[in-house]
Amino acid sequence: MRDAPPSETGGLEVLLAQLQLTDSGFPSGLYTLSHGLEGHVQLGLAAPDDLRALVADLVRAAGTADAAALALAHRAVTGGDWDLLVETDRRLHALKLNREQRTASVRTGRQVLDNAGPAFGSAPAARLAALVADGTTPGTHAVVVGAVHAGLGVPVRDAVASDLYAFAASCAASAVRLGRIDFRRAQALLHEIRPDLVRAAGAALAARDPRDLHASTPAADAVAAVHERAEARLFIT
Repeated sequence: MRDAPPSETGGLEVLLAQLQLTDSGFPSGLYTLSHGLEGHVQLGLAAPDDLRALVADLVRAAGTADAAALALAHRAVTGGDWDLLVETDRRLHALKLNREQRTASVRTGRQVLDNAGPAFGSAPAARLAALVADGTTPGTHAVVVGAVHAGLGVPVRDAVASDLYAFAASCAASAVRLGRIDFRRAQALLHEIRPDLVRAAGAALAARDPRDLHASTPAADAVAAVHERAEARLFIT
């Protein structure tokens, strides 16, 4: 069997690194997040038949906020514009209106930074980690992941799509752990929201400036505020 051409081999290495970063086993701490599902369950607002609409709404919001910030961060690193990356990171952090979501985003972002060195030897991650350490920027999860993807050479469209899928898969896994659905239904849910993921990716890739970042999820924000004060919680969010 002949070796693959260098370009083919290089492309495969990029794909494998992308899969590693978005795999549920990567130690970013995403398994500790339900993305608001637990709060909805506690309030009796997440019946199995309601999950499709709820997850689709969360995906839509991610498309104009976290996923869009990921795309901007990716382009900023690719273009060497670290001022743009910092501006994007700060704006995304400010968009997260409740403390629970802000804290979780920064916590998981810093987990990715801590692991990006041994996992990928990522120079952008090292530079971003220094900016986070000196307080220049918060280090939200989406911006960190965008920077790492850019350093790996993952195309921006693929980076956005894979991260949105990882978000949706995390939502589905959370629903299973919360006892709302079983594993079979979780896979059907991921199939059903695929068009929503495509639309969210399109919205994210259309962002050209940090001022394009926005999200309007008043119900989810209210649920998060209640969840933050819950006496018992399985998830951080």
